[in-house]
Amino acid sequence: MKVFHGRSDGAKSEQRSSTFSGTVWADPIMPKQDNVMIGHVFFTPGSRTFWHTHEVGQVLTVTSGRGWVCLEGEQPQEIRQGDVVWIPADERHWHGAAADSFMSHIATSIGETRWEEEVQQAVYAAAG
Repeated sequence: MKVFHGRSDGAKSEQRSSTFSGTVWADPIMPKQDNVMIGHVFFTPGSRTFWHTHEVGQVLTVTSGRGWVCLEGEQPQEIRQGDVVWIPADERHWHGAAADSFMSHIATSIGETRWEEEVQQAVYAAAG
């Protein structure tokens, strides 16, 4: 068993950029353990992840605001505070904030994350 104390001394929020569009910050909750990583991710309005997949899957727990999650080939689905999203293994998807709202979620990623290309503005604009 391991206990991870929240916001240990000296811990800093991390600005994400290479696999996100817009301004996105993340606070680690649990460093990678047995192929599981947990982080609290904060999206500014209009920001989003690139397309990506997870080796085993991902759970998103929306903690504030409103945003979108989208599986490849499907219409984006609105997500808001209190929603929980399960994304199975190898489903190509993206998620992020609505154009007019901040959004934060706790992301529990299981297995390796495979990052792909940026979600184009036209695809994101179709969300809402």
